[in-house]
Amino acid sequence: MGYLISRKAADQLFEKLSESHDIFAPKCFPGEGCFSDTDIIRYGQVRSLAEIEFEHRSDYSFKEALLAIHETLFYFTEDTTFVPACTDRRLLIFLRSCDLHALKRLDAIYLHNGPEDFYYKRLREKADFVLMGCEKTCDTGFCASMGTNRADQYDLYLKLNQNTVLIDCPSKSLRALINTSDAGVCEVTPDYVTENEEKVTLPENLSVESFDHPVWEAYGSRCIGCGRCNFVCPTCACFTMQDIIYQDNARVGERRRVWASCQVDGYTDIAGGGSFRKKQSERMRFKVMHKIYDFEKRFGYPMCVGCGRCDAVCPEYISYANLINELAKEEQP
Repeated sequence: MGYLISRKAADQLFEKLSESHDIFAPKCFPGEGCFSDTDIIRYGQVRSLAEIEFEHRSDYSFKEALLAIHETLFYFTEDTTFVPACTDRRLLIFLRSCDLHALKRLDAIYLHNGPEDFYYKRLREKADFVLMGCEKTCDTGFCASMGTNRADQYDLYLKLNQNTVLIDCPSKSLRALINTSDAGVCEVTPDYVTENEEKVTLPENLSVESFDHPVWEAYGSRCIGCGRCNFVCPTCACFTMQDIIYQDNARVGERRRVWASCQVDGYTDIAGGGSFRKKQSERMRFKVMHKIYDFEKRFGYPMCVGCGRCDAVCPEYISYANLINELAKEEQP
């Protein structure tokens, strides 16, 4: 059961939600794109429905709402450490179906892959998620091929029409904020795409022999190692650590967790001057095989959700989707 409410009532609902939640959603940042005259859509805190970009896919994913680009884990002095307090407010995150499936991948990495990550868990437990429907496919996306074009594990679904808003709200706590006395009751089904222009066939019989496939050199030779594909990806979760020593007191500082990229030079460097993956083709192979082979062997499903952001953002126009299809072709008789 869903509800049909007016835009005015939807704005009032948003105000109620803002009282208890910090709301993060895709929004347009004019003039902050790759060039001075281009815009970018990325996540930020919003204070009205009008700020939210519903029509276009965000250039960056939702993950920075749960995993800050740089996060202070603890402060230290010469004899003590202490963890910064977490916000006491809840989070409300607007996201699309592919990104909601990506949340399952992040949960697998941070909560079901050995000891639970304390910092991720304390924010994750405070988060509610609002599904944004997709009426049309986005360019470079292939969510239908990955089975991530539909999602039902949401707390709230909103569809904005010209004068009305459709709502489905499985969450009892959020449903209590809806003024049902002025709402029309109706059936609400989230919009989703059934087919993408970009289609991907996942290889079914990858093995260690696939690590010697010539496709890695072909695609890796074009990669410049900028790491943009990792930073826009909703499931890439690698990080590095930085100890920051304060200039005014060398005995005091903080340890930060900072996003990292497996495509960037130096990512696998170790003490003594060693490096596990020196060539760009080796880094490309590691990333792709982790998405469609290693992760699936551990958790039972691919890491990639088919959002297509990596293809859209690559300055060398390297197509991750085409690369996977190349691997799949080798299995055809």
